[in-house]
Amino acid sequence: MRLYLIRHAQSANNALTTYTDRVCDPDLTELGYRQAEALAGHLAYGVDHVPGSEPSQGYQITHLYCSAMYRALVTARPVSARLDLPPRVWVDTHELGGIYLDDDSGGTVGYPGRTRSQILHDFPHYVLPEEITETGWWRYDQRETGPAFRSRVVRVAEQLRNWADSDRSIVLISHGDFSNALLRVLLRQPWDNGSYHYHSNTGISRIDFRTDGYLVVRYLNRVPHLTAGLLS
Repeated sequence: MRLYLIRHAQSANNALTTYTDRVCDPDLTELGYRQAEALAGHLAYGVDHVPGSEPSQGYQITHLYCSAMYRALVTARPVSARLDLPPRVWVDTHELGGIYLDDDSGGTVGYPGRTRSQILHDFPHYVLPEEITETGWWRYDQRETGPAFRSRVVRVAEQLRNWADSDRSIVLISHGDFSNALLRVLLRQPWDNGSYHYHSNTGISRIDFRTDGYLVVRYLNRVPHLTAGLLS
């Protein structure tokens, strides 16, 4: 099984110069929309070259997943159109913290995220899990705790390992901190070892899962689809 772990395109929060204007579930910027289109074209027609392989090897994607956060949903849309694959929303792949904003007292307030009807209105062909309801999908009244985040990342890693003996070629459009944590868990690295697996907006990492449990990291944070003006 091959996993292409991809960070979403630039969001409005990514482009902020101050934290005070942050919103809980942002849209993409104009640059972000261009990045998403470039990513989609590359996955559909580009070359997935790894050292020692034939340079004509394509991505040959069989499954497309994304988080339930709006910036991931929007990034997945042109990818879905180019690959002719329905995006499957995987709630557990959302960003660290969940849907929240800081309040005036120094604490945080949780928000439910988009409801099932709202998502299907904007993305009618997406496949939604039952946990996304008419009350949204974020069930907490504050920011996600560290232990809850770690447990969630482990669940995703375990599911990916369960697919290791399949011939799936998966695109997972997720988030920066989540991707860093997922790689850390998959590669059995200490949770806090003073390093960070950075992803640019729409940066692609490839991990191959072998049936013997061995993982092969082919590359991290590739951006062949982004010109200098699109990189963020």
